[in-house]
This record gives sequence, C-alpha cells and structure tokens, in this order.
Amino acid sequence: MADEKPLIDAATVMILRDRPEGMEVFMVVRHHQIDFASGALVFPGGKIDAADRDPELLDYCSGAEGLDARDVAFRIGAIRESFEECGVLFAREKGGTDYVGATRLQELDVWRDRFNAGETDMLTFAREEGLEFALDVFGHFAHWLTPDLMPKRFDTHFYAARAPEDHIALHDGSESVDSVWIRPSDAIAAADNGSRTIIFPTRMNVEKLSKSLNVDAVIAACGNVVTVEPFLKKDDDGTTFLRIQANAGYGDPKEPVGRIPK
Repeated sequence: MADEKPLIDAATVMILRDRPEGMEVFMVVRHHQIDFASGALVFPGGKIDAADRDPELLDYCSGAEGLDARDVAFRIGAIRESFEECGVLFAREKGGTDYVGATRLQELDVWRDRFNAGETDMLTFAREEGLEFALDVFGHFAHWLTPDLMPKRFDTHFYAARAPEDHIALHDGSESVDSVWIRPSDAIAAADNGSRTIIFPTRMNVEKLSKSLNVDAVIAACGNVVTVEPFLKKDDDGTTFLRIQANAGYGDPKEPVGRIPK
C-alpha cells in the first residue's frame, strides 16, 4: 500500500560466552536521546549503511560463499555495529585464521570514533588495516519486521556469535550508556520485576536464547528462520494484544498493547 511506512534494514548481534554459572549474552542500554528503544536493554546493533553494501567488500570477507549481496551487507553491518558499539571486532588479519588479538584490537580502537562520526566505512577500514571480516562466525538466529502501527519500521536480522576470547566488550558511551553480560534467564527476571526495560522483540529473543544451555547449542539451532511480523489481535474480552505467528518458534506470546514503546 502507498501509505505503508518504509522498512529500514538493520542488524543486531547476540554476542555470547559460556561461563560456569551459565551462558551469558552481552547487552547494552540505549541512550535516552536515541529515537528507538531509548533506555531499553538491547543487543548491540543498528541500521545498515549504504557503504555496507559495497561489492568490493567481498575481497575482505571470509564465509561469504552462498550468501547473496543483501545477506553479506547485513553481516557487514552486524560486524561494524559490534565494533562501534562495544569494541568487539569479528575480524582476522587478511589471510589469517584467528581473530585479531587484544593488542591489535587496542591499536584499531581509534577507528571506533571515526565510525561513530561517520568519517569512514568498512571497506576503507579493511583496506588500510589489512583485515578480513569473519562472516562465517555468525549464526542466523531470527528475522523480525516492525509492525506498521509503529512510527518507524525496521527489517532486522538477528545474529548469534561466540565472543572472541580476549576482546573486552564495553559500551561506547554515545548510543549506549551502560552494558552488562547477563544470563538470559536473569534478563527475563529483571524485565519481570521492572528493574530493566526490554522491548518485545528483544525479550522474545532473550527467551529463545534461554532455551539453550551453551553457545554451541545456540549456534547449532540457527537457520531455518521464520520471518516474524507482529500483529494486533483482540481477546474475547476486548483486550488488544500484540501477537506473532505460531510457527516462529517463540510459543504463543501476548504483549499488551499498552506496553508497546512509542
């Protein structure tokens, strides 16, 4: 329809690690001046830049085989957002097999400011630093479309990846103002008791994460993703809820409309 809001391509990353107490995911708190999910606990991520679609980036990627140009762009955006927002870089020295190490990552940290200021792009970053972006480490976890009732609509792909061993995840202090490594079950409990705000799509994916015991299990369960587009439905008593289709792998959740962020 002509009056439908355009979809904005976006990617988000569930950076995961195993700990004796259970698997943890890295989450950030959005700055209150951000126009989407401000103040909420979310996964690192954001909009896909036009430069993330540059076909020349294929020369600086591993694991792009079998992916179309759109898939590659979403993964490039996911890597860029992870680096910008929390300093985790899913990249190797070009031709290498291991992630860049902690010392090298510290040298590359100056690029985070350049990205946040819109002064560079991933192709320039890769060329000047001799990097290769690790598309192969991402599991495709979920795909959500923002319903038309929202002021902005996003076409968001969720990816899961094991955190590099010696990369210290830390929020950027700009788009995000706090961060935490947290077990999915603890994030859910915090949302339930009101100590954390977690918006509906994030909560659904945190709950889905909580069904896996470790990172390997999460990655193994990736793929065969069903696109989710929440819709409104009234119960018999007239109460309106946000619902999702039953085959999406999230059970049968019901989100009261009054809790949908504006």
